[in-house]
Amino acid sequence: MRAGQGRAIIAVATMISLAACGDKGDPQLMNLRSGPGPDEFAIVPPKPLEMPKNLADLPEPTPGGPNRTDRDPEAEAVVALGGRPSAAGGIPAADSALYAHAARFGVDGGIRATLASEDLQWRRDNSGRILERLFNVNVYYKAYRKQRLDQQAELARWRALGVRNPSAPPRKKGEE
Repeated sequence: MRAGQGRAIIAVATMISLAACGDKGDPQLMNLRSGPGPDEFAIVPPKPLEMPKNLADLPEPTPGGPNRTDRDPEAEAVVALGGRPSAAGGIPAADSALYAHAARFGVDGGIRATLASEDLQWRRDNSGRILERLFNVNVYYKAYRKQRLDQQAELARWRALGVRNPSAPPRKKGEE
């Protein structure tokens, strides 16, 4: 082997190594090994500062409590949609029978944490083969393949039962 060939091989190997270090641009949801990222919706700009007409009318400070400039996004959303923030919360009377039926076997207050931990364990157990992990190959769809719902088969099943469907999933290419 000549010196020029050796340099060319080293240059190609270096380029391949550097290319493998690049970011593939996978969204965090799709990358099963990524940790929690920043929550851009948790950043809420404060209300503008206002000078009260009478400083004696100010409420007593509450350390660790809410500030007058703190926003309440949920209450603001209720008002923007035409509701009253004081009426928010609880279950509307029209939905009480639905809630009673759904909660007939009990309600787990920590269901979100339970599902998150079970999902994390499922993804760890189905994290892909050694080369997929080594080269950071996206295995999201592969991990959940057995739990996927076939939309067209489900639509056909409901139509065979005589249930009307106001909307249907779009057909895949070549399915006519």
